[in-house]
Amino acid sequence: MVERVKTAGQRTPSSTRWLARQLNDPYVQRARREGFRSRAAYKLRELDARFHLMRPGMRVVDLGAAPGGWTQVAVAAVKAPQKGRVVALDIAPMQPVAGARILTLDFWAAEAPAALVAALGGAADLVLSDMAAPATGHAGTDHLRIVALAEAAHEFARTVLAPGGAFVAKLYQGGAGTAFLAALKRDFASVRHAKPPASRAESAELYIVAQGFRAA
Repeated sequence: MVERVKTAGQRTPSSTRWLARQLNDPYVQRARREGFRSRAAYKLRELDARFHLMRPGMRVVDLGAAPGGWTQVAVAAVKAPQKGRVVALDIAPMQPVAGARILTLDFWAAEAPAALVAALGGAADLVLSDMAAPATGHAGTDHLRIVALAEAAHEFARTVLAPGGAFVAKLYQGGAGTAFLAALKRDFASVRHAKPPASRAESAELYIVAQGFRAA
């Protein structure tokens, strides 16, 4: 049954289309039923099912975590805080997630890596980044901006990952740039691209999954 936008007369056509899509998105509806803060939670669950990213007892970092869907999935997967630990980091304030430690901090800040390792109680086993810069509507610009974010997240991951750890970051179609891909292959034993089923078919997003961190 299609749910209609009751406030359509008060919205722009683009806003109405976006809200209609949200209201009728099966992943949005499922997230509401199952208590997840965003449909993005299912993307991480699907990536984990394919690549076996998380297990109980691991230490996990969620960069750009708000509103917390990925954090919720990580907490359940590593059984935090009883066994594993999850630290969610975002520059914007975020509502608490049971079992996770929330840091309101810019990951670009010089003190961020040390604060993160202190909160985790040691080096990270997995660094997650679902960060994306606000879309400009220009595909080339948006691609460059999200690759720049992924590159920054990779550099951050290199400072906090334990040997053998993994890194996951969002990209857009076209994947990583040549230099970025070379850097990932230098630092990780395995580097693969994936588009989880929960990612909308019309979306240009995909994820890069790097596993087997080679600590310097």
